[in-house]
Amino acid sequence: MFTAFERFVALRYLRSRRQEGFISVIAWFSFAGIMLGVATLIIVMAVMNGFRQELLSRILGVNGHLNVTNNTRTVADFDPLVAKITAVPGVVSAIPMIEGQVMATARGVASGALVRGLREADFRRRAILADGIVAGSLDEFAADKGIIIGARMADRMGLAPGDSITLISPNGNPSAFGTLPRMKAYPIAAVFKVGMSEYDDTFIYMPLSQAQIFFRKKDAVSGIEIMLLNPDAVFSAATAIGDAIGPGYRMYDWQRANASFFTALQVERNVMFLILTLIIIVAAFNVISSQIMLVNDKGKGIAILRTMGASRGMILRIFFMTGASVGLMGTIAGSILGISFALNIEAIRQSIQSLTGADLFNAEIYFLSRLPADLDPNEVATVVVMALVLSFLASVFPARRAARLDPVEVLRYE
Repeated sequence: MFTAFERFVALRYLRSRRQEGFISVIAWFSFAGIMLGVATLIIVMAVMNGFRQELLSRILGVNGHLNVTNNTRTVADFDPLVAKITAVPGVVSAIPMIEGQVMATARGVASGALVRGLREADFRRRAILADGIVAGSLDEFAADKGIIIGARMADRMGLAPGDSITLISPNGNPSAFGTLPRMKAYPIAAVFKVGMSEYDDTFIYMPLSQAQIFFRKKDAVSGIEIMLLNPDAVFSAATAIGDAIGPGYRMYDWQRANASFFTALQVERNVMFLILTLIIIVAAFNVISSQIMLVNDKGKGIAILRTMGASRGMILRIFFMTGASVGLMGTIAGSILGISFALNIEAIRQSIQSLTGADLFNAEIYFLSRLPADLDPNEVATVVVMALVLSFLASVFPARRAARLDPVEVLRYE
């Protein structure tokens, strides 16, 4: 497409001389703008994707894809119901569970907590929970003699396996003096950590039999938590499960339960993409300005090339190549920088944090204990193509301007 002569002249024009210093500065700013724009866009998209995937994996790892309960949140004779649900195609597991709000207190520290009562075998089925045990063991939990608390709660209250924590239920016991709060101390069997501050700080797991006693649900549960083979197929699964168990139950799925959160995350991601794309657009305008200045500066040279037999197409390709080269090199450099940064972002964060002493990623604010990044090859390709198209389009106008110069008019006024 480009001849050796065209490449030689374009390369010569890209090399700055003393009198072209200002043009070279603008070209370098264009290169830096495209590089930083591409790199920043790749990094931000990777972090947003990683943030969403990490939250999604933890939310769906700790919570069910679909929950079945009734209006009273007291489901009796639940084992036959579990069998019916498990028989539905696409259902991986159905776990009977009791859930209730309590006040947890120990060593003079008190805070709200969410208690979930379930069987030890069902707890082990949740890989994110069973693999997240960082202290203690499930032996006492299996023997109905202990509970499991989150790592952040344990650190905040100064607790370890073997210590006790007191749980206070808002549903008290009636007495002659009024309703008295129901409370009981439980030994801590183990401590878990899933890496999401909300769960590590507020969740408590209790053996199902003990939860039935504490929350006064004899031979009953609050609901049944269902894990599906395909979490995105909750609507069709809900229809099939509803047909299997019959009327009288209501279901809510993870998409509706977390709709506002993931919608806000998607909106923020789209807005960040649009804002950061402006960096590349500004850099493309810099390419236009630097190329127009180069064309004006090289007017005499263009006229001489035309008189020596260079066609308009040749001049257009020469100046298109000079502008496109800036965009191409900036895009390549930005891609390398963005991909390298995204792949090592957690190590970079740890290094900066150790040097400055500042907490750059507070788990209480961002929910996660580490900075995630998930590179999507399709998104990287989209950013690269967009940057190349913008820089190539920015090179067309100055190149056409150079090709339309009349050598007679240029040389007449020289």
